[in-house]
Parts: sequence; C-alpha cells; structure tokens
Amino acid sequence: MISLSAVDSLLVATLVLLVGRLLSTRIGFLGRYSIPDPVIGGLLFAIGVFVASTYMDVQISVDTSMSSTFLLIFFSCIGLTADLRLLKRGGPRLILFLVALAPFLVLQNLVGLGMAWVLDLHPLMGVLAGSITLVGGHGTGAAYAIGFSDTYNIQDIMALAMMSATIGLIMGGVVGGPLGEWLLRRYKVPVPGGTAEAHEEPTELQDPAARKSRLDASIFIAALAAVFVCLGVGEFLAEAFADLPVNIPGFLWCLITGILIRNLGPFAKIQLNDRASEIIGSVALSLFLAFSMMTIDLASARQLAGPLMIILAIQAAACVAYAAFVVFRIMRRDYEAVVISAAFCGFGMGATATAVANMQALSRRHGHAPEAFIVVPITGAFLVDILNVIVLSLLLSLPFVGGL
Repeated sequence: MISLSAVDSLLVATLVLLVGRLLSTRIGFLGRYSIPDPVIGGLLFAIGVFVASTYMDVQISVDTSMSSTFLLIFFSCIGLTADLRLLKRGGPRLILFLVALAPFLVLQNLVGLGMAWVLDLHPLMGVLAGSITLVGGHGTGAAYAIGFSDTYNIQDIMALAMMSATIGLIMGGVVGGPLGEWLLRRYKVPVPGGTAEAHEEPTELQDPAARKSRLDASIFIAALAAVFVCLGVGEFLAEAFADLPVNIPGFLWCLITGILIRNLGPFAKIQLNDRASEIIGSVALSLFLAFSMMTIDLASARQLAGPLMIILAIQAAACVAYAAFVVFRIMRRDYEAVVISAAFCGFGMGATATAVANMQALSRRHGHAPEAFIVVPITGAFLVDILNVIVLSLLLSLPFVGGL
C-alpha cells in the first residue's frame, strides 16, 4: 500500500497537469478539441493506479484533503474578478440561459427514466443517473442516495451515485471542448482572436515592464489576502445559513463575498489586480480537477459500469445535442454562445468547475468571452440548484417514480 502524503499528492497533481499540458500540445486532436489538461493527465494517472492495483497488487492512496479548498479558492477568484458592470451586457443572457436550462432538467430526468424502463431497472435508478448526480453532482447524489437506501433498500446505491457523478464529471470535461470547436467551424462564428490574456490586457503584453511591475509579489499577496477573506467569510455564512430550506453550496458564499469585495472595494480605495486573481483561480481550478480525475476508482467503475454506462452515454449525447441545437441558438449564435454551450456540457453532465474549465480551454485558444464568465458561474453555482430542487421534488412526488 502506497499512501501519498498531502505534499506528495500535491506534487503528483502538478505533474499530472504538466503531463496533460504536454500531451495537449503534442497530440493534435487533444489541443484541437480543447480537452482540459487535468482531464488528460488525471485520467492517465487513474489508469495507472488501476493497472497497478489490478495486475501488480499495488494500492496507491492519494490525500485529497486540500481538494475542496482549491475549489473554494477558485470560486473566490471568480468573484474577485467579476465586474458587475458586465451584467449590463450579460444580464439578458442570464435570462436566456435560464430559459434554456429549465426544460433541460426535465429532459435529463425523462431520459434517465426512459432508459431505466428500457433496461428494466427501478425508476429511481434512472433519476439517480439524471439531474440528481449529473447537474447536482456528488453532494446532491450522496444526499438522495441516503434517502433512497433508507426507504427502498437499494443495494450499492451510494456507490452508484458517486460513480454516476464521477463519470458525468469526466464526460462533461471531454465533450464540451469538441462541441465548442464544432460550433465554431459549423457556423463560422467570428472569434475575438489571440489568447484570453491578449484580449483582456493588450497593453500589458505590449509593455512587459508594466506587466512585471503590476504582477510582483506584493500584488499576489494582496490577491491571496482577499481570497482568504472570501474563504473565512464564506465558511461563516455557510454555517449561519445552513438551515435554509434550499441547500446553498458553500462555494457560492465565497463567490458572493468575492463579488462584493471586487465591486465595493474601490469605494474604500481597495483595488486588486484582476490578472493576479485570475492566475490564482486558474491554478486552483486545475489542481481541483486534477485531484478529481486522479481519484477515479476505475476498478469500481468496471464492476458497476454496465447499465449505468449505457444511461450516461445516452445522457451525454442528449446533453451535447441540446447544447448544440437549443442552447447555442437561444444564446444568440455568437462566440459567447459557443463558449456558454461548451460550458453547458460541463455542468449539465458534471459540475460548474468543469464548465468553467471548458470555457477556459476555449478562451485560451480563441479569445476571452466576458459575458460567459459571468453568466455560467452564477447560474451554475446557485440558480441551477434551485431549479434542480424544484424539478426533483415534483418528479419524486409522482407515484410511478417513488412518491418521496
């Protein structure tokens, strides 16, 4: 048994990211279809762990205690770079995005129920492989799995829930980039051009001295201090409002705190460097996704795959089709719509962090999409959870589903 310490695990995660970056630059289709680096490297590591445990009887354990903190740091940085003045342009897209999202939640559960009926499974298995674990993620999946286990005594329901959420997370990271690239080619959508950094701060790229002076150690320390304020306040708010009827994810409080600091700070003469916050957030997101991919239990997946994989494959196809032919059209068929459609696959099949990773992969290649980086995190962190709870509550109250 090889148990990696927290420091060792962090080292492996960084190596995973470097390997993912190397492969994405050396293997044409990986870069061409904007597959996120953590997905590439993390899956390779998971395959290596599976081979070692299955054929060499060597167990490798990774310390993921820091993983959740990286996620909180990432969403704090999203808030710290969220200029609400962009909502003057992004506001209408929020409404359009919700118009596209609500029917999808219903569709996703209907697909799950239909596949469960075809495969002669309990209807709850179809809902479990629907918006409970795909849009809801691991936390929502675990909560509902406990209820299903206590009420219906369904065997291995928790393992299936975790497997569904994990496989969905992978699929969401894999299909989003290729969909975005296909939309760009299919509809000849104009792109901003260059990299996301070039689009955001061209003057810094033209003046290396100015860029260096603005990104010295003190600038990063100030950004880190703001991040830690977000983490502390977010944790306090999460505990204070833990008894609300609607389950609000903890990272949302960090994001809200970051937004307040970013938009109210200038009135108190507090001005943070957005570029520093973006770099910190990008590193945190990459590490979070690397840990998520590294800890995939492929041995359990092999045992539990079967019907679950069939359902999830159909769900992935339905999500991609819906993003391409509904979301893209509703969101105005421009570059922002392309990036949002790719992101839709991320949290439609996995998590908001995966959605943003898809956006980052595309924006790094084709240019920044500022409205998408406002609309998707806010919708994915909060509004989608409210809609999901409403849809699931109505669905599970139906007698032929469960009557919970």
